[in-house]
Amino acid sequence: MLVKICGITNREDALAAVEFGATALGFIFYPKSPRAASVEAVSEWISEIPAQILRVGVYVNEAPAVIQANAAKLGLHVAQLHGDESPAQHPAGTVWRALRVTGESIVTDYPADALLLDGPGGGKTFDWNIAAQAAKSRRVILAGGLTPDNVSQAIEAVRPWGVDTASGVEAKPGLKDHARMKQFIETALKTK
Repeated sequence: MLVKICGITNREDALAAVEFGATALGFIFYPKSPRAASVEAVSEWISEIPAQILRVGVYVNEAPAVIQANAAKLGLHVAQLHGDESPAQHPAGTVWRALRVTGESIVTDYPADALLLDGPGGGKTFDWNIAAQAAKSRRVILAGGLTPDNVSQAIEAVRPWGVDTASGVEAKPGLKDHARMKQFIETALKTK
């Protein structure tokens, strides 16, 4: 089970997430996000993250050249795309396509290594039956409103390839609550 903690903005939260068992960390390089990280700041400590932890750059309508430059500078493994990027704009390397689930179905034929299915925003969940259908034929990372209190139920309902949380383990935007983060990761990893 891939367990991703997203919206990492500082060294302390990153190292704590790794210590608690996270298998992926997300760095949001979208300046309008309250969880935005700067490439310069992250570059000062990202080398302390063990090589086996997936480093995910999160982007919204960013130029492929910028995504590739960030990947080279920071050793990022994955580009997670949230904007209006077309398949032709996908950078080389592993790509996760983020989709907001706001209706009763989604299009799943994006040329991406995985689909990250997110809620309508604001830490809200969506109909997990939609994600469960997608997970039958695609690698699905379930996001959107996941917390330590509902992640086990979400995994049982969807059987995703991975789970992702940001606001569900925060003390405030961009700063993690380490007790909630630990509980989320441990619960996700032990759910069968």
